[in-house]
Amino acid sequence: MSFPPTLSLRSPADVVAAVPYLLGFRPDDASIVVIVTDGRRVVFVARTDLPAPDAPDQEIRDLAGQLIRVVRRQRAVTDLVIVGYGDADHVDAALHAVNEAVTAADMTVRDLLRVTGSRWVSLLCRNRACCPPQGTPFDPTASLIAVQATAAGLVAFADRAAVASRFAPVDGAARDRMRQATDQAVLRLERMLAAGTPVDDAGAQAVGEALRRHDGSLSDNEVAWLTVLLARPSVRDRAVELTEPTDRHVTFWADVTRRAAEPLVCAPATLLAFAAWRCGDGALAVMAAERALQVDPAYRLADLLLQALRAGLPPATVAQVTDRTDPSTR
Repeated sequence: MSFPPTLSLRSPADVVAAVPYLLGFRPDDASIVVIVTDGRRVVFVARTDLPAPDAPDQEIRDLAGQLIRVVRRQRAVTDLVIVGYGDADHVDAALHAVNEAVTAADMTVRDLLRVTGSRWVSLLCRNRACCPPQGTPFDPTASLIAVQATAAGLVAFADRAAVASRFAPVDGAARDRMRQATDQAVLRLERMLAAGTPVDDAGAQAVGEALRRHDGSLSDNEVAWLTVLLARPSVRDRAVELTEPTDRHVTFWADVTRRAAEPLVCAPATLLAFAAWRCGDGALAVMAAERALQVDPAYRLADLLLQALRAGLPPATVAQVTDRTDPSTR
């Protein structure tokens, strides 16, 4: 994500209050969050699931190794804060194992925190006055960090499901209308192809016009026509070029993804992932790419994008991702 310089984390309480805003949602129990700083500000945040409590030790070592590889790809890394969510019996041993691996890799862990319910505990601090063993209660919604994050435009959804709801498929009468509109759009495309009309040019024009004027008022016919055109790789790639890293374009592609017929979800969901990635919203980007791959596991561009996201690559690599796609397979 992109993090405002005004979001200063000066204490463990600030860190645990900030995590939901840095990720975009509150982590579930059995999560581990790594916060990377350059000494002055947060530059990168990653979250992953912890192995089950009875998992082999090798799974923890593998997880630590993956986190280390992701962190090393970030620039200007000086130190880390690692936060685990859940009960002590599940979380503490895993946190210590990750801490040892990260430290052995010559990285500095500034703090190791566990969040259980509404309390946080530092596993590194031995001062009972500031870090009592029973934990310190906190209310993230009442903290100064919450005020700063909200003022900076950061949003913390309740959980990952709430993030996914932004592009969940429409249903009921809305779905029926879109199904009918899509059938008409397919017939329109077939007529254009039969007449030798340059469809890709029409597609690029439709994408450009929709992005320029989108205010939530695209009709079902317009959305259906757009999704049919986006099934053509050249039109989809032109949409990648025209999509800007703005909240408006994120909202646009989320809306198109919600309304697209199921077989045509891949392109708009991937475009949503690109827009979210470039805006710094990694959680939304990952979920949108996963949505595309649910529909078509072989959708190459979504797969490459998801690999880049999971590897912790910066959005500046977007051109490298698109260049690696084979037009015949994407």
